[in-house]
Amino acid sequence: MKDHVPHTEPLRPPETVMRLARMGQMMPTRLSFLRVLVRRLCTERAAVRRIHWNVSDEGHGQAAYAVDLGGSTYSLVAISNDLPADQRSDRVIATAWDAAFVLFDGIASSDDIARIAIQAPKQEAGRFSPRDLVLSRANKSVRMWDSTVAALRAGEQPDPQMICDIGYLMRTTAVYGNGKFGIADRTLVADRPGLEGPFAAEMLTVYLIRHFTLDLVQHVGGGTLDPNLARHIGIGNATGLGMAPFLVNHPVLLHNWMQARETALARVLARETMTEAQATRLRMLAMRAQHHLADWIVPAEDHNRILRQLEEDWALFAHHFDAVHAERSFAALWNAAAGESDTLQELLAALLIEVCPEDVDDLAQDMGDRFGPLIVPFADTEALKSAIEAKWGWALAHDYEDADQCRRFWYVSEAKLEPRLGDRFAEPGAELETPLDIARRVAQLYADLPTAALPVSEFTAQHPDHAHAINRVALLNRYSYAEIHDNLIAATCRPIDMLRCKLSFFGATKFDPKSDLWTRITLAQGAPLGDELRPEMDDWWLPAMER
Repeated sequence: MKDHVPHTEPLRPPETVMRLARMGQMMPTRLSFLRVLVRRLCTERAAVRRIHWNVSDEGHGQAAYAVDLGGSTYSLVAISNDLPADQRSDRVIATAWDAAFVLFDGIASSDDIARIAIQAPKQEAGRFSPRDLVLSRANKSVRMWDSTVAALRAGEQPDPQMICDIGYLMRTTAVYGNGKFGIADRTLVADRPGLEGPFAAEMLTVYLIRHFTLDLVQHVGGGTLDPNLARHIGIGNATGLGMAPFLVNHPVLLHNWMQARETALARVLARETMTEAQATRLRMLAMRAQHHLADWIVPAEDHNRILRQLEEDWALFAHHFDAVHAERSFAALWNAAAGESDTLQELLAALLIEVCPEDVDDLAQDMGDRFGPLIVPFADTEALKSAIEAKWGWALAHDYEDADQCRRFWYVSEAKLEPRLGDRFAEPGAELETPLDIARRVAQLYADLPTAALPVSEFTAQHPDHAHAINRVALLNRYSYAEIHDNLIAATCRPIDMLRCKLSFFGATKFDPKSDLWTRITLAQGAPLGDELRPEMDDWWLPAMER
């Protein structure tokens, strides 16, 4: 039970927060799904226990782990393979991986493990049961894996700088849930305590995979990792275009996520005073963020330039955290950042949300979409026109006859059923375009609306091609954060910004873009280990290595 009902300042408007340039600078918060999952495990004082281990000295074989969550028990079954170097690939079209995983509903028996050991390495080609909740696979970070094994075999610890630079022993190339490839549909577990939030089962899988990789490297290396180092080893992930359309195709979820985050910030800013403990924690977290930024270096020069600028700007902004001790005002600190970059503002927003869990944590329960879109139909085309004029000015502002404003087209690869992005004027396939061109569709709808009011049903009968756009206008009329306020088919559209936004809600850190189309990230870095799940250990926002 909360001690008080938090007052809420006005939320930042969608025209501010729903631009790709800002969404692409978002940071993880305590509302991120992995944080929510680990916080629940810590609250319940769960413990990860190993229930099966049949692994060779070289690290190949099967293992299984069990953990209790919300009154149910789940098992991770892990299959480690001998993968030739020339078959190791992060691409979704790969057919072999260093390891494959299934999150199983219940305690996995020996028969379950034997079945999964055969099927999981096949991934999409395997056959799975309704008790298989999540399917995943991962490849080693060979440099970090080999170095860690060598250090342990020599009776030493791995290089802390290498751990900072890389951050994981394995990286997943997919974490599949929600009924893909014959695994259990999400509706089978969506109401279970602990798994009711978005992507909770997937986050549990990632956390348990991280536990397995730590066990595996210690087994192969024949030594024990220092817990302070082990805690800083997370799970990597390679994510590409397959994730980007999700934000467009699930507008209610996007709204719920963004509204929860903006409400959390607004509640903190509405606090009249700041306690001594909060002021002290603010300064501590600001220093941690500075160290985290110093550890976060990426090869891509353009992205690294942004990071180095943020590191410099954050250091210059640091004196405001000392001043706030006297003013005792969250709002004053936020206002001091009004003229700063989007990048700094989003880092500060995440920090402020971290400081006041009593104002924030209950919002996690509202980030799902249990009921689907709840919209009110328009009375007539005049009401539809008014809604477009009120909320879609950003879509009407573009000239879609300009080649650069419609250069891109989104489509689905026939071979892998994965989203792809093409050049409309240089590549074939535009006739197969998927409807992610929301801005253009709404602009075309607006241009075709009659001057005299008609029933929307009559207009739609004459223009059935506008049905999708009408639905999106109705959605935005109710769900203010449901649309990205940018032209997603413009030459300037960067899918990496969409990836960054979604991955920040997962809880990702150390974004390492390899192009505007895909990135590597780290998950669970700094999270408590499997035998450390206690409430006081849930303090790992933007972890920084202790030297």
